[in-house]
Amino acid sequence: MERMNRRSALKTLGALGCATGCLAGGLMTGAAPFAGPLAGPGEARAATGAAGTPAATAGRFAQQDAPFSWKPHVLDARLCAPVAYDGYWHQGYGCGYGVFYAIVGMMGEQHGAPYNQFPFSMLEVGKSGISDWGTICGALLGAASAFALFWGRKDRDPMVAELFRWYEQTAFPMHDPGAAFKGVAGALPTSVSHSPLCHVSVGRWCQASGFAEKSTERGERCARITADVAARAIAIMNARQAGTFAVAHGDPASVTYCGECHNPGKQSPLLKGKMDCTPCHSGSPHTADKFRNHP
Repeated sequence: MERMNRRSALKTLGALGCATGCLAGGLMTGAAPFAGPLAGPGEARAATGAAGTPAATAGRFAQQDAPFSWKPHVLDARLCAPVAYDGYWHQGYGCGYGVFYAIVGMMGEQHGAPYNQFPFSMLEVGKSGISDWGTICGALLGAASAFALFWGRKDRDPMVAELFRWYEQTAFPMHDPGAAFKGVAGALPTSVSHSPLCHVSVGRWCQASGFAEKSTERGERCARITADVAARAIAIMNARQAGTFAVAHGDPASVTYCGECHNPGKQSPLLKGKMDCTPCHSGSPHTADKFRNHP
């Protein structure tokens, strides 16, 4: 066994020596050196710093179009909402895909390139709160991602805030596909999530409706919410383009109250985020008892 190990080691060293010699030969004969993973299409090979770490590659972070430079178009939410609903069911891609396609895909159907060149299936990752993790509602992810194709954070953040606050405070679902339903027909129970999180939104609706998370009714509910979010996101985008966008949904009382102590510069600057605090910090037996002995 020891002899075999030595023999294997010699073979390995020989292979390494051959590879080294071939590389050196390539360098000496003027062959193009291996660019490595840092060099993308059209980029020069990265230089190596004194410590052996690659220097910044020329053209890194460059893109074909300027950031946030795509031109948005006005859309008709009445036409796009049913597309979002259908997109939810399309190959099981879910809410993120449905909303994003109802915005960018519909621009592609109506205006062609560059909108119709987007790999829309990428937004399937938003399904069930991002790959079944129950985090941000995928419908909100799809809408915010569409916003980010057209507007930088200075313009986009208020749009996202308005959409998310509206989502927190609205009784869902509202959309009714009528005879075009794909899950169940007719009216469904509604609930207010007070949260942009899939976990909370779905959980509260299931508790209020009595339907299980894996039920067809719950899937129908989320498909309809996909249409609701798409319609609201389009209304926000249309208003931004018309110069009439205004914030209509303010912060809930919990955010203002908790922020008196926990915002930056306050007594206990621990707060990160803008979500309604109460779903996770109500102090009830069903959540972490953050209010026990709280000042």
